[in-house]
Amino acid sequence: MPDLVSIDAIRQAEVAIAGHVLRTPAIASAGMTALLGRPVALKLETLQDSGCFKPRGIVNKVLALSEAERARGLVTVSGGNHGIAMAMIARRMGLAATIVMPASAPERSQERVRADGATLLIAPDVTAAFAIADAERDRGLTYVHAYDDPLIIAGHGTLGLEFAADVPGLTDVLVSVGGGALAAGVATALKAVDPAIRVWGVETVGADAMSVALAAGRPVAIRPSSISSTLGAPVVSERTLAHARAMLEDVLVVSDADAVAGVAALAEEARCWVEPAAGCLVPAARSVIARTGTSGILGLVLCGGNATLDQLAGWRQRFNGG
Repeated sequence: MPDLVSIDAIRQAEVAIAGHVLRTPAIASAGMTALLGRPVALKLETLQDSGCFKPRGIVNKVLALSEAERARGLVTVSGGNHGIAMAMIARRMGLAATIVMPASAPERSQERVRADGATLLIAPDVTAAFAIADAERDRGLTYVHAYDDPLIIAGHGTLGLEFAADVPGLTDVLVSVGGGALAAGVATALKAVDPAIRVWGVETVGADAMSVALAAGRPVAIRPSSISSTLGAPVVSERTLAHARAMLEDVLVVSDADAVAGVAALAEEARCWVEPAAGCLVPAARSVIARTGTSGILGLVLCGGNATLDQLAGWRQRFNGG
């Protein structure tokens, strides 16, 4: 079994990334509290320059690379947000970056990668994207994995330290699961601060590689089909699976339709613009409340907001029938 990331590694990452990554606010949401019937706090990673939490892990990883590794240029695979953040960070650090995305990645994400000067390669699907990235690594580029890396996990864990510091009394925290690095890091940090905090992973149907892996007892390849493309890892790693087993209460899986309803709820009740990868936390929160009751503070990690009005309109038409 891979070693779990330590709280010391997360605290080291907190120092390393300071000045490169926004320390995002955590706010009490009266609107979501009224909607869900339990005190709710929101961690606003949507306010990062990239619109998502991803710079935390990427900066921690890139700063740890040697000068030679950076000089060769970076390559990664992304369904959207990781690529946006990688391209932005590479531009700021004066590094070359190649981002491989499946054709299903949102057009806006592709545009933002190009706008930051990265080389964008489009693959037929996410499995093919990983194969292309492997080939680019073999050609000499430095591979930065989106989730199967202890430095990435530690960087993302800084979010958990901030959340616990800003919202004393957190009892349950919901965090989205794609490849599992965010959930791994956040859970590690929160559990180190207070072992009584329960951390719940959330996926959407068709982007549920972690729940499939937990059921099987090993990573299992899936064919992502959810509209939550940023959660669409084709398989989790042994590393992130080990963290999920050790740290998460459960991984809840919700429908795309419910995730879109969650996007609308956060917009209307909390004035927060999110993508379905964060909207899915709202229906999952109802399940957590049903299991744990209405006392204690519920924390929602709003991991990203890189969706367009046109996308939301299309999703609502699709799931509401017009």
